[in-house]
Amino acid sequence: MNLYAIVLGIIVVTLLSVSLARLGKVKTKADYLVAGRSLPAFVLVFTLLSSWIGSGSLLGGAENAYRHGFAALWQGGGGWAGLLLIYFIAPRARKFAQFTIPDLLESRYNQTARVLGVIAVLFTYTAITSYQFIGGGDIVHLIFPSVTAVQGQYILAGFVIVFTAIAGMGSVAYMDVVIGLLATFTMLAALPVLVHLAGGWKGVRATLPATHFQVFGDLTPINALELFLPTCLLMLGNQSMYQKFFSAKSEKDATRAVSGWIVGTVILETIIVAIAVVGSALYRTGEVHDRPREILAYTAIHGFGGSKALAVLGALLVGAIFAKVVSTANNYLFSPATNLVNDVFARYIKRDASNKQILLVSRLMVVALGLWALYQSLGTTSVLKKSLYAYTIYSAALTPVILAAFFWKRATAAGAVASIAAGTVVTVAWDSLTPHLPPVIAARDAILPALVASLICLFAVSLATKRPSEQQLAPFAS
Repeated sequence: MNLYAIVLGIIVVTLLSVSLARLGKVKTKADYLVAGRSLPAFVLVFTLLSSWIGSGSLLGGAENAYRHGFAALWQGGGGWAGLLLIYFIAPRARKFAQFTIPDLLESRYNQTARVLGVIAVLFTYTAITSYQFIGGGDIVHLIFPSVTAVQGQYILAGFVIVFTAIAGMGSVAYMDVVIGLLATFTMLAALPVLVHLAGGWKGVRATLPATHFQVFGDLTPINALELFLPTCLLMLGNQSMYQKFFSAKSEKDATRAVSGWIVGTVILETIIVAIAVVGSALYRTGEVHDRPREILAYTAIHGFGGSKALAVLGALLVGAIFAKVVSTANNYLFSPATNLVNDVFARYIKRDASNKQILLVSRLMVVALGLWALYQSLGTTSVLKKSLYAYTIYSAALTPVILAAFFWKRATAAGAVASIAAGTVVTVAWDSLTPHLPPVIAARDAILPALVASLICLFAVSLATKRPSEQQLAPFAS
């Protein structure tokens, strides 16, 4: 266990050093919120990759793979489909070059859309941050059994809040380069070793049900769609992603970064599912059977015995998983803090705020939202369920109106407001509504009804109201 503690200690010190090194470069609002719009394509690739692949994949996706095998790739596949469309959105987003998604919503629609957008982002991103804390807490508990998983959540939350508050987007982005490189090379090295330890693919297939290797496995096509859609739509409208595009040096850097991001995401998410499937063959019983979200970290700790070299690889894999969790938590904590500062404080409370005041309030917002996310994490039992809930709010409430801003000139402010409100309300209220609905509908996740309600409102209300002016459309033209 000392080896794992040493690796985690090195990672924490490295991340803190990177964060402190960026502190002296933060002097203005733009420096803190969008890294002074200076990020090159290489940095963008890794910060996009690290912000996307976190506990949703490492815990929720791995839990899914433990239970259902390679059919879990339907969850990651939604993100891959979204990435193909993002290739065409990235240069337009960089051309728009604001700070947040609510900036975009007000410019294209109106102030009400902006306010509703802030609410949807806060619900979604603090929920996503909360299960990063759960993931980090699980890892701390596995390495230090005397520390409970809940105590580990407090420790992880402290790390994340400090790292994020120090230097903003620049800190987050350059930390992600270190984390992305570590995770990519460690997972690529670990998978073939684990397959060998499990007796090769023949041994893995002999141990697991045949459904683990089928396209749908034991899922129905509707179940697969309910995994695919939230991930795809979150990817398309992800504020953290748009903030990275706003931070790019140029439109060309934004476009190039997406190409690298597509390749990295497909490789890493496939490897994560494969490691979880192999881990499920190695560990069918015991603690991990009852807590399958821990399968990656559990396999890293218990599956690499026999030599010092294998032990080091296992420790590095645990460290990479821990670092990815920290990275995703940084990104999803920083993003809503940006909303409260840019879309509420600087917009409605103190319009003439100085850069010094904005930086102070930004850091205070990171602390406040970090504590709120920690509170949410203490009441969460399933990371997979929590991640799908978070994805659904964003997918139904914001992604349709964000895409319409770039691709549908007929979308109106009234249509956008109705769409955001419908998507948010149906998602948040779904669990309360299901007892009163027919069983065939009540058995479904919220994504399909919430998305249908959002789209109906967007199209129907937009077509019934006056089309937007050319001035509103100009910043979003190709």
